[in-house]
Amino acid sequence: MLDRTGSLETMAPALAKLAAPRRLAYLRDALAGRIVFTHGFGVEGQLIFHWICEAGLDIDVVTFDTGRLFPETYELWAATEARYGRRIRAIYPNTGALERLVARQGIDGFYESKAAREACCAVRKTRPLDRALKGAAAWIAGLRADQNEVRRDGGLVGFDLARKLTKVNPLFDWTREQVLAETARLGVPINALHAQGFASIGCAPCTRAIAPGEPERNGRWWWEEGGHKECGLHLGRLSPDVPKTDLSGL
Repeated sequence: MLDRTGSLETMAPALAKLAAPRRLAYLRDALAGRIVFTHGFGVEGQLIFHWICEAGLDIDVVTFDTGRLFPETYELWAATEARYGRRIRAIYPNTGALERLVARQGIDGFYESKAAREACCAVRKTRPLDRALKGAAAWIAGLRADQNEVRRDGGLVGFDLARKLTKVNPLFDWTREQVLAETARLGVPINALHAQGFASIGCAPCTRAIAPGEPERNGRWWWEEGGHKECGLHLGRLSPDVPKTDLSGL
């Protein structure tokens, strides 16, 4: 069993030598305690979930039902549970915080400013993430290095200082084309919206299809000028480069 320091020093080179499915098994063997995979029903998440189920790994799989997901995402959720015979644990926003958010900014107030959108993401996604990861030893996510600069900086393995846990991105060195090819080869179900030009799929009001050759993250929060196309789940909360979101009263 590896301690925290040892895991960070030895995991990255060890994981880099392994095929992506074996990375999950290595992590489960290397760390004691609960490991959480946060599943957003993207193609990366579907592939990781397939590997977790195929290997029968003791990994807690959770998803965040923001209340604003596409119907196609809910359909995929149900089809995925039926295919693999395993429940995906849903985590919901705090009711009181969500009611106060909508009272403050309106049901679609996130279009009005980046600060309003970040507050919505915090209530619907980031705070539920904190609850999901509380007490966990490690967090598995589906980030890839070629998605954008923020995700490339996340690395194959790192340590989340804010939450005090190891974070592993088993598909970090994969391309989108490789992920799509592998899901097709394995017959892994994916969101029907991908065939309609949607690359990165989140909440319905905040996601659009992209043109051929357009960066996949451009389909998220497209009305915002510049900056990172992120909801905040994967932004280091202790970094001085990440502005604090005003959640006073929520």
